[in-house]
Amino acid sequence: MSGSRVISIVIVALIHVAVGYLLISGLAISAVKEIAERVTTVDIEEPEPEPEEEPPPPPPEQEVAPPPPVAPPPPINVSVAPPPIRTQANIPPPAPPALRIPPPAPAAPPAPPPAPPPPSKARPATPDGQARWTRRIIENYPSRALRREIEGTVGVAVTVGADGRVSSCRVTRAADPTLDQAACDDVTRYARFNPALDDAGNPTSGSWSTNIVYQIN
Repeated sequence: MSGSRVISIVIVALIHVAVGYLLISGLAISAVKEIAERVTTVDIEEPEPEPEEEPPPPPPEQEVAPPPPVAPPPPINVSVAPPPIRTQANIPPPAPPALRIPPPAPAAPPAPPPAPPPPSKARPATPDGQARWTRRIIENYPSRALRREIEGTVGVAVTVGADGRVSSCRVTRAADPTLDQAACDDVTRYARFNPALDDAGNPTSGSWSTNIVYQIN
């Protein structure tokens, strides 16, 4: 057989195979359609659902311990690159400090005038019943001076205590030793005084002076 004839036979065989496949597939499709049309619908009754059982009660809630405290995370230190440093060759001098003059302090109010001191109650010592005790001094004329007929004036200065009595005596004008001694002795013995007073009115010591005249009548 020549090559062309063999090729022709193979081509004819392939054509027959393709025609047969087409016939078979077409017949199958038509048969399936007929079977589907003949199928009748059947109502199927579903069984009634059984009553659902009540769910069991939930279990009691259990106390849940609070979660342990969580420490905050450590701060994150983000370092930033420092700014560039600019150097300056010539540094200008610092500006002079500003001169601030505080306002003058307000004048202090004038001090109130001092209270006037209370009136002073001071007074010197004064004789108490001078005529009486002066007569007693003269009557006590020294007998020695009488015999010798001595007369004279004796000046005396006495210190008067707070009790009004003479605490000391001195002769300021001498006449005769006998008369001088008698004058101080008699004044110390007989004289009485109102004592001196200080500014508060309290008795204090003072001084007093007088002249005693001795004369024979």
